[in-house]
Amino acid sequence: MDKKNILTYEGLRKLEDELEDLKVVKRKEISQKIKEAREQGDLSENAEYDAAKDEQRDIEARIEQIEKILKNAEVVVEEEVNLDAISIGCKVRILDCEFDEELEYKIVGSTEANSLKGKISNESPVGKALLGKKVGDVVTVETQAGELEYKVLEIQRSNVE
Repeated sequence: MDKKNILTYEGLRKLEDELEDLKVVKRKEISQKIKEAREQGDLSENAEYDAAKDEQRDIEARIEQIEKILKNAEVVVEEEVNLDAISIGCKVRILDCEFDEELEYKIVGSTEANSLKGKISNESPVGKALLGKKVGDVVTVETQAGELEYKVLEIQRSNVE
């Protein structure tokens, strides 16, 4: 059985939009590129044709990947997230005890994780350690860099960006 892909509504929407763009816009663009490259004659030494075929293969692979994610998607309704404890779909403000630095993360499914945008996976070491914790709890996370300690300061609904 395939693994469930946990998504927020925002993540679901982004994937659906990307899939639509790939199927409607990108497929047309790439078929036009292939057609133009074919018209140049000899395909055995046609770099444009080879590049276009590679791009077509990548687009089709991404379409297949997104469709598989969506087929097994389980959407978290963020408005219904219980704010008593940390769960997928909520934002959490924590204190890094070692560096006395406040951090803010949105807990999301692994498909949506993007640490540069403050979205951490429920399967990551920090995400896993935070799940189920309440305001005031201190968690110790085992990482490659050693043990890190975080104190939960606030749990809130995430705003749709």
